[in-house]
Amino acid sequence: MQIDDLKTLVIDALESLKGQDIATLDVSRLTSVTDLMVVTSGTSTRHVSALANRVVETAKEHGLQPLGVEGQAGSDWVLVDLGELVVHVMLVETRRLYDLERLWSDLPSDGEAEVRGERV
Repeated sequence: MQIDDLKTLVIDALESLKGQDIATLDVSRLTSVTDLMVVTSGTSTRHVSALANRVVETAKEHGLQPLGVEGQAGSDWVLVDLGELVVHVMLVETRRLYDLERLWSDLPSDGEAEVRGERV
């Protein structure tokens, strides 16, 4: 599945259960771990868990097996790893605390770090 199709699939799944403030981060030039991150908020731990489960179910319905799901025990932050795309579903307070959007926008790309002699 193409990355744009996967992104649309994930966003549609999140929107179907009213995921809040859905943001897409292109991190392909910052890390080799994944290309895109989708971050969304849920209103309660139950909502966060339901959103993550919907992403997993939708991926499986389209023949994609998630590489991993982390954080379902507490459900204040659940990560769904779909390889080229990683989904972060968080409580509003947790999202505000970790501020992934700012964190990933402030990081230098791998190429910029190599030019400065830093190890990535």
